[in-house]
Amino acid sequence: MAAQTFDDRDGWIWYDGKLVPWRDAKAHVLTHALHYASAVFEGERAYGGKIFKSTQHSERLRHSARVLDFEAPYSAAEIDAAKAQTLQKNGFVDAYVRPIAWRGSEMMGVSAQHNKIHLAIAVWDWPSYFDPAQRMKGIRLDLAEYRRPDPATAPSLAKAAGLYMICTISKHRAERRGYADAMMLDWQGRVAECTGANIFFVKDGVIHTPTADCFLDGITRQTVIELARRRGVEVAERRIMPEELAGFSECFITGTAAEVTPVGEIAGRKFTPGALTAALIDDYAAEVTPKSKAA
Repeated sequence: MAAQTFDDRDGWIWYDGKLVPWRDAKAHVLTHALHYASAVFEGERAYGGKIFKSTQHSERLRHSARVLDFEAPYSAAEIDAAKAQTLQKNGFVDAYVRPIAWRGSEMMGVSAQHNKIHLAIAVWDWPSYFDPAQRMKGIRLDLAEYRRPDPATAPSLAKAAGLYMICTISKHRAERRGYADAMMLDWQGRVAECTGANIFFVKDGVIHTPTADCFLDGITRQTVIELARRRGVEVAERRIMPEELAGFSECFITGTAAEVTPVGEIAGRKFTPGALTAALIDDYAAEVTPKSKAA
């Protein structure tokens, strides 16, 4: 039986203010966003019927839109309500949530200042981003050929669709070489992130993570840093060079899809998922679980 595709399934998508049948949520082939990447999006998860840090994600979506020189046509509160409505309409309790805002098809060309801004929200069942058996051993990362761009050349701090082009290329290459993902360097050759997740290292009980000034400072990243500090663990946000990898004992990545995932190898460099990584996996699971459910 063929795998279910994302354009042909039952369900409902919130589209420009109303819920429409999943198969009817369409955009024209001459949509500006398709040709010029004028789109921003979020990746969120619902746990126990509650979307984790929903408002923070909605505010970031609106901020990303402004960085791309357009205004999302709904407030953060309205987007929060629409996400909750979509989750409920589809009957999901645990789900992935994908809001996206984009320029429409009124004008085709680089300049499209008067194109309509659309906003849609889809939810679907999406379990672990990586193979569960591989995940607990520590996933294997390749080293990406492409680098995160200089923030003077791209809107690096927005969650903009166009910035993920090199991520797709890099992840495909890594998968063809037998890896789960790839670690990317920044434009100056320093450790940056993975194709869709932030990265952390452990040495002598201290967590080290790259300074998020040329890539997205993930909401999961921020959450895990807070969880580590609650434990009294020092977190150093700093420049990390690739040659430092040999000195770290543990490595893990974070993201809405990846959650907290241990890393066992980066391009031949080995790591052993340890007690600190395991503790943060547990802490994150507890943090995202609605408190009424956990009680």
